[in-house]
Amino acid sequence: ADADPRMFAGVRQLIVGGERLSPPHVNAVRHANPDLVVINGYGPTENTTFTACGPIGRDYEGDIPLGRPISGTDGLILDAAGTPVPTGVPGEICAAGDGLARGYLNDPALTALKFVPHPSAAGRRIYRTGDRGRWTPDGEVLFLGRFDEQVKVRGYRIEPAEIEHRIRDYYGAG
Repeated sequence: ADADPRMFAGVRQLIVGGERLSPPHVNAVRHANPDLVVINGYGPTENTTFTACGPIGRDYEGDIPLGRPISGTDGLILDAAGTPVPTGVPGEICAAGDGLARGYLNDPALTALKFVPHPSAAGRRIYRTGDRGRWTPDGEVLFLGRFDEQVKVRGYRIEPAEIEHRIRDYYGAG
């Protein structure tokens, strides 16, 4: 998009995601390709990649909404007590539904921490993403950042505290 926002000429739909979108880049691509439908796709691997999607139909100066939960998926935004929050109130983005994973292979402790009972559907579970968000008045999810310091580098989730711990162990300071 930096080098040539017209590079998508001839493409009918473009699904983007994986990281917080850059409004200037998305705006430039949309302006250079007026017939292109740009869709923001959000979701962790633990929920079969997409949890919410939404077309980007206008210019944005600030954060671009993630869209609405896809069919077969429950999108929830919960407070610290696990209760759904009203529109506009920040909380943790959680996902449930047909695409939800069973848990983490050979890691029952992390599975128990992240895959918890659904607050309003007995016998079902939700996945706690660790992402902060809020509902917009028109029913979309707005991403507000992370609750922890986790970052993604080339698609890999990185916990800076884990790197710090390993360095301390290596140098005997841990």
